[in-house]
Parts: sequence; structure tokens; C-alpha cells
Amino acid sequence: MTQPPRVLYIDDDPGLARLVQKALERRGYAVELAATAEAGLERISQGGIDVVGLDHYLPGGTGLDVLAQMEDLVDKPAVVYVTGTVETAVAIAALKAGAADYVLKTVDADFLELLSSAITNALELINLTRSKATAELEMRQARERAEILLGEVNHRVANSLAMVAALVGLQANAVSNDDAKQALAETQARIQAIAGVHRHLYTSDDVRSVQIGDYLQSLAAELETTMKATGNDSRILVTAENIAIPTEKAASIGVIVTELVTNAIKYAYADLGHGDVRISMRRGEGELIDLAVEDDGIGWDGTGKVQGTGLGSRIVKAMASGLGATVAYRTEGIGTRVSLQFSA
Repeated sequence: MTQPPRVLYIDDDPGLARLVQKALERRGYAVELAATAEAGLERISQGGIDVVGLDHYLPGGTGLDVLAQMEDLVDKPAVVYVTGTVETAVAIAALKAGAADYVLKTVDADFLELLSSAITNALELINLTRSKATAELEMRQARERAEILLGEVNHRVANSLAMVAALVGLQANAVSNDDAKQALAETQARIQAIAGVHRHLYTSDDVRSVQIGDYLQSLAAELETTMKATGNDSRILVTAENIAIPTEKAASIGVIVTELVTNAIKYAYADLGHGDVRISMRRGEGELIDLAVEDDGIGWDGTGKVQGTGLGSRIVKAMASGLGATVAYRTEGIGTRVSLQFSA
């Protein structure tokens, strides 16, 4: 059966306290009494009290002192302040200190009716407050469970993509045709770029975004390792602010950077065999983000016949379109600088 609402009435007048107890019990409340502030606070600390009827004048202090000591309670009951003084300053002070309502103590029967009504209203208020707190707690717990599950999903996706990348790498080692071997190696790099996003997500506290600076640093390190395995000593230098980028945009950025770096290493330093490739990302004007990949190679302004199959350039344009960005090529100076600007 549902337990009746529990009221604690704190008052050092035993006769009046007994009258209050009988009046509230007739209305379906379970009522407990306390004659001092210390006894009342002790009972409140034990829990289970829904509403407190609190007299202003108490032995050794006032009800305001009780309200002050109740301030840090996690699940504190509602308080109806009872005062025999007509000074509005006392009532105002009680309301500011956290009381839900106040009742002027008198000797006539109206006092009991007013107190009962105020307690009923305070009970409705505390029930609403507790229901809100419970709903917020359940929402936080549901969100935490969802984030844990999403982290696990990202972990498994990253592992699965890493396995696919490894299989592609094995296939690349098994073929003898140089063009096929190169195509498979580039496919492996694209898969690793996307896997890196999911790896960052499951190691992050926020599964909705990626710290792009950290991600680009790790992506560059992976690309350098792959190049060195093929005998290429090119360096990839990263200057990137740690900006929180939504997950779907981070994956596109990873693929774009992978394609641009791969193209720079393949074509910009065709005669030298190796060189530096620089990746930069910073905040631009307003909400815009500036991304650039540049080299000091033979240079290309984005016009004319592309080298190779052109697949990398098409991938870059497709990913840039998904970001709402346009790919721009530098037309002066040495080397090639490819830049994009998009909103965070």
C-alpha cells in the first residue's frame, strides 16, 4: 500500500504541536513531532520526511537557523514556515532561505486550516521537484549507458576496419603488378584514416566529436610509418589546433588529408623521391575552419591533366562537397598548396 505523506512539525509548544498533529492526521498525513531544532534536524537527516512545519522561535535559536543547516541536504523536504510575529521581514527571510510557504501562527482554528493547506501545496511542490530530479537522473543514466554502448561500437568498428586494412595490405603484398599494389596500398591508407576516427572516439570522453589536432597527429604518424616501410623518407609535419569536430566531419577530413598527403608524396617529389608535406588546421573567421596541405615540390595549380587515375582528386572533391567546402589550389610560389574552408 502507498505510504501516507510524512510531516515533521517542529515546535516547542507541546499543546499546539499536539493539535497540529491531530488535525493533519485527520487529513491523511503521518505526523511526527520535534520540540527542538537539534531533534528536528536529526530526524530530517534520517530521511523519509516530505514536509516540515517549522516554528520560528525555538529553544536556542530560530527556524532560520534550521533552514540554514538544511541547505546542503541532497533530498531535503519542503518547509512551511510558522511564525507568530507579524513582521514581514521574518517571512521574507524564510522564503529566501528556502521555505516553500509561511503561515502566521494564531490561536484560532483558521491557523490549522491554513497550515494544512500550505502543507498540501508544499507536498505537491516537493513531489514535482523530486519527479523532476528523478527524470533528470534517469536521463543522465540513459545518456551514460548510450555513450558507453557507442564507445563499444566505435571500438569494434575500429578493430574491424583495422582488420580489413590488414587484409588489404596482405593482398597488396601478394600481387606482382605495381599499379595494383599501389592501388591497394592507397585503399589501405583510406581505411586506416577512417579507423583512426573511431579509435579516437572510443578513447575519448565525448563520442560525438573528435579533437582534430590529436587525430591529425596520429594520422600523420601512421602515414609516415607506411611510407617508411616502402623506403620513402618524406616527413609529414602537422600544425593543427585541437578543435572539436563532429564525428562525420572528422572522417571526411581524415580521408581528404590522406589523399592530399599521398598525392604530394607520389607526384610532388617525383624527381627527388622524398620531401616535406605540411598539414595545417586552424580557426578562421567566425565559425569557419581552415585546412591546408602543402609541399615544396614541382607544383600544380589544379588545372590541366591530372597525374595517375585521378581517383584521389575525385575523392577529395566528393568529401569536400560533403563538408560544404570548395577545394582551392595556390597559383603562385613553389610547390602545391591545397586549401579548404568549412564550418565547424
